Amino acid sequence: MLEIGDIIPDVSGFDEDCKEINLREFIGKKTVIYFYPKDNTPGCTKQACEYTKNYNFFLENNINLIGVSKDSVKKHNNFKGKYNLLFRLISDESLSINKAFDVWKEKSLYGKKYFGTDRTTFIFDEYGKLLILFLKVKPDKDFENIKKYFE
Repeated sequence: MLEIGDIIPDVSGFDEDCKEINLREFIGKKTVIYFYPKDNTPGCTKQACEYTKNYNFFLENNINLIGVSKDSVKKHNNFKGKYNLLFRLISDESLSINKAFDVWKEKSLYGKKYFGTDRTTFIFDEYGKLLILFLKVKPDKDFENIKKYFE
């Protein structure tokens, strides 16, 4: 897991426009990177819509907001369009970003073990240094936590 003070990892994925994005491109501006399991699921939709509803907060505070999941670019496009999401989504089908941030974890559901993304939010300063991370994020509380941090 990244530790406070670590620099944004040098990893890339593709945004919803199929443009390759290296996360270090966001150095120079405060950046919130949140990891979520899957597009169009109830919790992930609630979290993304909460960000969109409060997107002016990110604009007013000059903060990049980036969502990352292992879903494809096509799925991200569908998700973004369906809910009119206002921020960038990055596809991490190779799991290189999930693994660099150490959010790809073994999980268990009804006794069945599988691997998936832990819902986690990272906040970086304008120099790319990790300021805080929120583990085991609740979809309906994540924006509140971010807002409190910046107040």
